[in-house]
Amino acid sequence: MFRKVLFATDFTRYSMNALRYVIKLKEAGTEEVVVIHVIENATLEAMVESCIWSKEDVQKCEEEIKEKVISEAQDKLKSVKEELEKHGMKVKIFVKVGKPAVKIVETAREEGVSLIVLGSHGKSRIEDVLIGSVAENVVRHAANIPVLLVRG
Repeated sequence: MFRKVLFATDFTRYSMNALRYVIKLKEAGTEEVVVIHVIENATLEAMVESCIWSKEDVQKCEEEIKEKVISEAQDKLKSVKEELEKHGMKVKIFVKVGKPAVKIVETAREEGVSLIVLGSHGKSRIEDVLIGSVAENVVRHAANIPVLLVRG
C-alpha cells in the first residue's frame, strides 16, 4: 500500500522516534524511503550574520557556512540511510534549503511517494497558532498524500 515513503527529519528525538515507524512499514510493503532534511532560510541567515562582523569576504564566508551546514546534515542523513538499508529498504536522501513544509510537500510530489512520515513535537495548540507548525502545514498542503504524524 505504501510502497514509497517520504520521511522528513530534523534529527530531533521526535523525528528519530518516527524513524522506528518507518522501519515498521517494511512489514506493510514499503520498499523505498525518501529521507529529507530541510534547513530553514532563517537558520542560515542567523548563522551567516557573523560574517558581516568578521573582516572576511562576506560572500565567501556565507558560502562556507552554508556548505558546512549542508555537509553536516548529509552526514547525519547517511546514518539514517544506513539504518534503513539494514532493513532492506532502498533509500534516497535530500538536503534542501527553504521553508520545511513547502520543501517536504514539493519533494513528496516530485518523488511520487504514497505516504509522508514525520515526527511531531506535540506542542500545544496555542504554540502552533503563535509560531506555526511544520507538521500542521505539511498535513494542510499534502492534499492527496496521506501523512503519518508520530508524536514524541
